Amino acid sequence: MSEFLHIHPVNPQPRLIARAVEAVRAGAVIAYPTDTAYALGCRIGEKSALERIRQIRALGDRHNFTLACRDLSDISTYAKVNNQNYRLLRTHTPGPYTFILPASREVPRMLQHPKRKTIGIRLPEHAIAMALLQELGEPLMTTSLILPGDEEPLNDPHEIHERLDSLVDLVIDGGPAPSLEPSTVVDLAEDVPQVLRVGAGDPAPFEAR
Repeated sequence: MSEFLHIHPVNPQPRLIARAVEAVRAGAVIAYPTDTAYALGCRIGEKSALERIRQIRALGDRHNFTLACRDLSDISTYAKVNNQNYRLLRTHTPGPYTFILPASREVPRMLQHPKRKTIGIRLPEHAIAMALLQELGEPLMTTSLILPGDEEPLNDPHEIHERLDSLVDLVIDGGPAPSLEPSTVVDLAEDVPQVLRVGAGDPAPFEAR
């Protein structure tokens, strides 16, 4: 049975954030709220935790994994960002977007897209998610919590706890997530931005005109 941790969604308790981060550092798979829906997360480089997330989500080898980052400095460490893309990121983060960018050498190969060598980047605008990242001191490997056969991400922490049971180590209850949609995914790895998935973020700024 996974641990169920109640954390205030606006003013996260530092003691409970530290407890959740301790679990992440020990190799845990967690479910946590973001500014869209709930997500699954684990520490970068934790191969066993990553494989567990693959199994929970039934993900193939070509899935674009994402790093939830604290700020633009984190992004520049883990992704290659040109001037044009930096301006886009500065304008639209934090927010309900995932950006696909060329991965830097700091990203483990098992997280990169096997052919394109890209990585997803996310700056969630949610107090719990940001507190976790600040306490962890590095990005969190993350993916939307959409279970096989479901059309929408899970939003209710109690349902997550019931359905995932022992498949995850910790469920953070931050109340219902703000959206029933995942983030909008924008590919910035090529010359022209391409919207790969329309979700909670407005795709209009990235659509070809």
